[in-house]
Amino acid sequence: MVRMLLQAAINVVMAAVAMLVAGTLIDGVTLEPVGFVTAVVVFVLAQAVLGPFVFNMARQYASAILGAVGLVSTLLAVWVATLVTDGLTLSTPMAWILTPLVVWIVTALGTWVLGYLVLKRWWDKRTEEKNIRQALR
Repeated sequence: MVRMLLQAAINVVMAAVAMLVAGTLIDGVTLEPVGFVTAVVVFVLAQAVLGPFVFNMARQYASAILGAVGLVSTLLAVWVATLVTDGLTLSTPMAWILTPLVVWIVTALGTWVLGYLVLKRWWDKRTEEKNIRQALR
């Protein structure tokens, strides 16, 4: 349960970082402080729901695009986040092309790195030490 909560926290943090990076690097991306947290939460929830859905649809109907599932689900999640809240606005076609790409890259790499550092190294080490202590009792 704790591991799942840590993974969820990592996803939220990396989504926020990715949107900040996109807002900084890409013209046409506007982030509003009032709705930013809502936009991040909506994005993460949409990504969690749309990722498996897009994967299953691609596997069933277009297996050639399975490699692009993450990018497509990120595009859809960004779109949902722009619909639901005013915290994220994309105003140019280039912003619509580049934002999902930047968000996908940053969240994928960041989740992988943070997941390794937090979950693999720290959490697994903590669990191993706990098991050793229990075995010594």
